[in-house]
Parts: sequence; C-alpha cells; structure tokens
Amino acid sequence: MTDAERRLWRALRNRQLDGHKFRRQHPIPPYVADFACVERGLIVEVDGGQHSER
Repeated sequence: MTDAERRLWRALRNRQLDGHKFRRQHPIPPYVADFACVERGLIVEVDGGQHSER
C-alpha cells in the first residue's frame, strides 16, 4: 500500500464517510481496485509511485 493509499484508507475505514463501507483491494476481474464502496457502485484508484515506471 502506498503512502497516499494509506492516508485515504484512514479516512475511509470504519464507515467514516457518511456511514458507507469501503473495501481495500477489491477484485473486479481482471483488475483489483484500490478501494470500493459496493453499495454505492464507487471505485477509487489511487496512483502511487509504482505507476510512474510504466
């Protein structure tokens, strides 16, 4: 998990965002989303330094 992902997770976990449940590393074949709120159909992808080399 990147620093940016870690910071965002601290804000999302334990239903801190309007009571919505977020999941980390949620599979959406063939991808894995950084964060997902399934009940709202929301996917969050945080690009960290690992993507800069591609």
